[in-house]
Amino acid sequence: MIRVFVTKQSNYPVKATVIKKKLADFLAKNGIVSDAEISVAIVGEAKMSEIGKKYLKDRKLHNVLSFTPTEVKGFVYPPDATIHLGEVIICYPEALKEAKEENILIDERVYELAEHGANHLLGIHHEDD
Repeated sequence: MIRVFVTKQSNYPVKATVIKKKLADFLAKNGIVSDAEISVAIVGEAKMSEIGKKYLKDRKLHNVLSFTPTEVKGFVYPPDATIHLGEVIICYPEALKEAKEENILIDERVYELAEHGANHLLGIHHEDD
């Protein structure tokens, strides 16, 4: 079973159940067939800036970041048979701005960013990296 955990830093109007279902389906279609989990955090600009400074040593406001368990020091998963894919962090204000620019629903943009981050966790990167 693929478990998707969604947390929101604030009461952002994002349909977590839709993101969970779509992301679980996406991961299954990309070869994740055993027990696995992934976390998605929806955060504000201040938190995303803080994460970027801490882990990437930059001051850019990112729309999405993803971290595998080995990239975050001090985090230890329990020894079990579950594949811990990592965490996808989405900046809600950036996603909202992009959704408006692209004339799409915010939930769709948040899902696109979640999928993009999940691709990185699966080792699929774009040329700009």
